[in-house]
Amino acid sequence: MPDYHDDLRLAHVLADAADAATMARFKALDLKVETKPDMTPVSEADKAAEELIRGQLQRARPRDAILGEEYGIEGTGPRRWVIDPIDGTKNYVRGVPVWATLISLMEAAEGGYQPVVGVVSAPALGRRWWAAKGHGAYTGRSLTSASRMQVSKVSTLSDASFAYSSLSGWEEQGRLNGFLDLTREVWRTRAYGDFWPYMMVAEGSVDLCAEPELSLWDMAATAIVVTEAGGTFTGLDGRPGPHSGNAAASNGLLHDELLGYLNERN
Repeated sequence: MPDYHDDLRLAHVLADAADAATMARFKALDLKVETKPDMTPVSEADKAAEELIRGQLQRARPRDAILGEEYGIEGTGPRRWVIDPIDGTKNYVRGVPVWATLISLMEAAEGGYQPVVGVVSAPALGRRWWAAKGHGAYTGRSLTSASRMQVSKVSTLSDASFAYSSLSGWEEQGRLNGFLDLTREVWRTRAYGDFWPYMMVAEGSVDLCAEPELSLWDMAATAIVVTEAGGTFTGLDGRPGPHSGNAAASNGLLHDELLGYLNERN
């Protein structure tokens, strides 16, 4: 099995640099925020963090391709770094501490590029999570100060905690009735949103989560953290990995039931 330790160590270095840049502008009164063509916000911190990560990758891994939310794809080849400089920009610009930098390395494989390294760093929460293919998922302050993560063993919906982002996306896709049916079956629901529910699935504090519309950079890092913690990460179509444009993650024991409810059409 390949050893991704050097790539994982580099991803931590990149996350350290991004954390310093994003925290320096968090809650800044003069933070500049623009609206992108898809009507989502982007701040100067998003752009600066991605530029910083790209610059370091170009020096450290000049042969690897880079795909980022703000500046698109650059380069070709069997290895591709995928970056979301600030996942949770709406939180970031409003001073809510739930946002993170997502960094993943993907490698060409059967069925398309697959994540082999992922780091999720949430500096305003003081938390970081990471994983490498075949080596497990961890959380902690650093590579040398970490604890291994494992998904929960909850096996019935009536005992399960379900996290989601919002209601509007499910309604727009005609999946709201199934979504609401699921919320009535589970023990508890909370709308944490963005990267955080996936990390809680990996930690075992949440059992199910899903989002109806996402991009690859939203999912590449979270997908490998969930799966290396023993969980299941698919699209709503059941296809494994971060390629379906939406996501469902679970401890694995409840995944078929999760997909069944979320694929009910109004």
